[in-house]
Amino acid sequence: MIPSPDHQQPLLPWLLETLGANMPRSRVRQLLQFGRIAVNGSSVTRHDHPVGPADRLSIVGRDAAVRAGAGTHGCGIPVVYMDDHLIVVDKPAGLLSVATDNNKTDTAFTRLKDWLTRTRSGRPYVVHRLDRDTSGLLVFARSPAAHDRLQHDWEDVSKTYMAICEGCPDPAAGTIDTFLEEGTDLRVRVRPTAGGHAKRAVTLYRVTSSQGGLSLVEVQLQTGRKHQIRVHLASLGCPIVGDRVYGNGEGRRMALHAWRLEFKHPISSDTTTVISPWPDLFQRWAKP
Repeated sequence: MIPSPDHQQPLLPWLLETLGANMPRSRVRQLLQFGRIAVNGSSVTRHDHPVGPADRLSIVGRDAAVRAGAGTHGCGIPVVYMDDHLIVVDKPAGLLSVATDNNKTDTAFTRLKDWLTRTRSGRPYVVHRLDRDTSGLLVFARSPAAHDRLQHDWEDVSKTYMAICEGCPDPAAGTIDTFLEEGTDLRVRVRPTAGGHAKRAVTLYRVTSSQGGLSLVEVQLQTGRKHQIRVHLASLGCPIVGDRVYGNGEGRRMALHAWRLEFKHPISSDTTTVISPWPDLFQRWAKP
């Protein structure tokens, strides 16, 4: 257990004060970032989350965090958030978001649709997609009204990804603002100016740590272009580990994870934040 403060204050300063004497301050920040801090039994990641004398604070293990944050609910894919209007699942790498010409059966959408049909709970509506080899948070609506509102406001959603890339981007933090264009070979390439089918793409990135010739990079999307993060990091000379298209493809899977979403709930308008536990590939960066 972590001692509770004697008056209300933001979570991170209190953690740094109470835990900083026994562990590096960077480690304290990582515990919060990775969802390892629980307030009253629920994982919290916001540094400004208010805590006070009545709150119970603790550090949870990775396995406990996964159990608290996700369950399959019988649909064969972890569900990290669900209410009457939307469902957020934790898509594993290797699973398609929706059907393609080559695979129309086993996708995140079909798994969710089959489960909702079996339980007579309606049907899902596709809001957005993740690349097949990208893991993490995937949002589905449960009604046409929620679907339309989510898609209309999707550009306003805060989308945070974590990536392990080769080398270390220089500078270690910045904004990549280019134009991207998909070629006839289906590869996406950086273009210096607009023109043709090129579309503006903006990515914010920050290196959080480096070791062994690799870097852990936090990425926030300002636009949502095809392969945007993969192409932008590769354009810095630091392709994502395991990327078979824009990197050397070495590794068990592509090290890109859709980690955190924050958005206005489509019906209640409440601020809604969901996080995905880090997959095994990332756990070397979150050692206790």
